[in-house]
Amino acid sequence: MRSRILLVDDETEILVALTDLLEDEFDILSSTDPMEALDILRTAPDVAVIVSDQRMPGLTGDKFLLQAREISDAHGILLTGYADLAAVVAALNQGRIRFYAHKPWESDALRAMVREVASHCRLERALLTERALLHGLMETLPLGLVFTDAAGRTIRHNIGAGQVLSEVAGVLERSLYPQLRQDEIEAMRARTREHGHDEHLLMYEQGGAARWHEFTRSTLPWPRRPNGDVVPVEERWQVSVDRDVTDRLTMEAQLRQDDKMRALGTLAGGIAHDFNNLLTAILGSLELLNDMAPPQDPMAAKLLDNASASARRGTVLTRRLLEFGRPKPVVLQPVMLGPLIHGMHDLLLQSLSRRTDRAGQPLGRCTLDMQGVASDAAMPPVQSDPGQLEMALLNLCINARDAMPEGGCVSISTHVEPATSDGPAHVVVTVADQGCGMSPETAARIFEPFFTTKGIGSGTGLGLSTIYGFLRRCDGDVRVRSAPGEGTQMSLWLPVCSAPCAGDVADDDADTVPLASCRVLVVDDEDAVRLVTEQFLRHDGHDVTGVDSGTTALALIEADRGFDLVVLDLMMPGMSGRECGEAIAARRPDLPILYVSGYADPGNLPEGAFVLGKPFTPQTLRRALVDAMGAPARPMVSS
Repeated sequence: MRSRILLVDDETEILVALTDLLEDEFDILSSTDPMEALDILRTAPDVAVIVSDQRMPGLTGDKFLLQAREISDAHGILLTGYADLAAVVAALNQGRIRFYAHKPWESDALRAMVREVASHCRLERALLTERALLHGLMETLPLGLVFTDAAGRTIRHNIGAGQVLSEVAGVLERSLYPQLRQDEIEAMRARTREHGHDEHLLMYEQGGAARWHEFTRSTLPWPRRPNGDVVPVEERWQVSVDRDVTDRLTMEAQLRQDDKMRALGTLAGGIAHDFNNLLTAILGSLELLNDMAPPQDPMAAKLLDNASASARRGTVLTRRLLEFGRPKPVVLQPVMLGPLIHGMHDLLLQSLSRRTDRAGQPLGRCTLDMQGVASDAAMPPVQSDPGQLEMALLNLCINARDAMPEGGCVSISTHVEPATSDGPAHVVVTVADQGCGMSPETAARIFEPFFTTKGIGSGTGLGLSTIYGFLRRCDGDVRVRSAPGEGTQMSLWLPVCSAPCAGDVADDDADTVPLASCRVLVVDDEDAVRLVTEQFLRHDGHDVTGVDSGTTALALIEADRGFDLVVLDLMMPGMSGRECGEAIAARRPDLPILYVSGYADPGNLPEGAFVLGKPFTPQTLRRALVDAMGAPARPMVSS
């Protein structure tokens, strides 16, 4: 790269001669006026060398170069006669010039002089740039960076504010880390001297909290000694990089926990599917038995009702297992909060009673207070998804339990917030605890994904963020009130819905709009479930044929047995329900199909499919038949 030279002399002939001498190697700027030359320097900061005459009218060369040093880092060469030797010596002593040359000059000597001064200027600028880059890097780098000599004394470091300049050199590296044991620093230095590189993960107290730090240490390459010998590794400088990896390790642990929860969810879904088949057979058999031979003994009737009620509670548990294993999309509908919350009483009480620490030791007892939940008449229905609302309430109650390791009371209450000019009326459900509470800083972050106040392995940090997303999709909100030592109140704001509850209307419709007798093909590999389904349908007057496989069902369809409807289990060995349904649709596009499953994955269903969830009652089966035979499609129905 060619350096730029500024030539200043009041004689034009001198400038021409200097230009002829130097223009082959350098880019030339020139002026006969020192004041004009100063203006040139202001607009050309890349000038590396100034060659100036000493004796110029108005401003001598040494004084011109003195002013030039204030606006440029270009190095000066002074051209002078013997009469000006005193001024030249003064300029040299004051650092205003690098060299001087006598007039007339010797061409090769002057060219070599300019070449050396230009090279020195480039080197000086490069060193200044490197220094500025290193200084800026060490000030802004979000890592601890320490350069040390072979004896462990610091050369540069950025540990602590303003600690990157030369005045920090000389202190022992181990003194920068009072939290660490001295032998850990020395052991890392020794391993680096031996192997040239070392990585180590350390945990120590920082700001009153345990922090994990990852140290990476290497020896620096070093030039040979003047005699040509290579500097031994044990005498080389070392560089240590200190990275705080606490947040990364926490995130990794949370992601591992999330993976475990997903695996558990898949397992729970599979268990729930099998259990739903059992519950379908149990509930259906009990109901059919009650219809066929009502018990005359009051105790027998009571025991039958008790068995049915217990089985229905089992359906609630399996539904929650399914929602845990594979959360479904939000399906908004009118929901009555009173029955929903009171229906969760046993589940919540059981969840609050499980009180052990991570070592398995029992913790304080938690109680449940639901007296603040208003009656149905006092609360209008809300627009929400009942399944996901139940999961949100369960999550909040478990969080409240975990906030009270010494025990306490978890209370649930409801009230109505009237409509305002800014929005509709809301029903507010509040879950309150008597726990440790939260600081404003913590409360401001609790809805962030993966943020958790629980220890590693005790939570994913996804519960509250999931609740927040669910409430926003319901056009609702979740609000928190908390203070250290004063407990926490989490409030779900749910918009009021003026429409009647869909479940109530559907049940009435199922009883008042009977389906005309038709021929139904029931396909289910579970004999007990198929028997119950067949009996429910026969009880309503339908002509029913039952088979245990998709292959047999297709054979009957191809034989044109005149079926009006197919009730098809979704998950079967061999030919799955979806494969069977698609084959039936190819042969009989006009034949309605009602899919039945205890664990329906929306991605495993044909588009627009009618689905009935297991276990089901005669009423929900009747309603699903009406839908499949002509009503608009609806999401999965569950008893």
